[in-house]
Amino acid sequence: MKILLINASPHGEASHGYRFADEIVGMLREHAALAASAIKMIERDLAAAPLPPLARDYARAITSRTPDKAQFEVSEQLIGEIEMTDALIINTPMHNFTVPAALKLWIDYALRIHRTFASTPEGKVGLMRDRPTIVIVGSGGLHSGERARQPDFLTPYLRYALGSIGIHSVRFLLLQGLVMGEATVAEALDAARVQLSRDAVFASLAAQAASSASMAASTAAQSA
Repeated sequence: MKILLINASPHGEASHGYRFADEIVGMLREHAALAASAIKMIERDLAAAPLPPLARDYARAITSRTPDKAQFEVSEQLIGEIEMTDALIINTPMHNFTVPAALKLWIDYALRIHRTFASTPEGKVGLMRDRPTIVIVGSGGLHSGERARQPDFLTPYLRYALGSIGIHSVRFLLLQGLVMGEATVAEALDAARVQLSRDAVFASLAAQAASSASMAASTAAQSA
């Protein structure tokens, strides 16, 4: 089983969300009684390896009836990474109420007409296969719940963007108040763990992992 980790945190491996993503993979292995090698993590670190900005030639290719396909090289690479994996984990901070620039650029490359979505009279229709997706959202402040002090444009936007290419099985795990001290961080992580343990998307992902491991074991036994 292959999981694509999209990391948009500038803190990389030091971010709480990044470490929690690694913990989720460990939970999957434990839940499905899998060996460490049964789940392969493919990482796209948007902070450590920034994507090139969209330029005029790409914009022309998108709107052309006979596009220069060389302009889609980066887009094809990113889309291919999604296609070759069974699930997504996105680790992103909330920057100024919404997604950071690095993740927005990834979205702009991944949402491509005639490739990942079709334009219809009813709107965009996704052309990609749905897959379990967990989005970890880290924020210094509070944007959800009774103590929220700022709006959240990230979750509705990202849900709609992913749905536009066909990914609808999405669960958001909110790590809020990360600048409010260790106790608040621990509370946020514990709440996310509880939510995950009861979550249908995570359960589907665990079942898929177990099924993949069972099929691999069966194939190995037949080959022996």
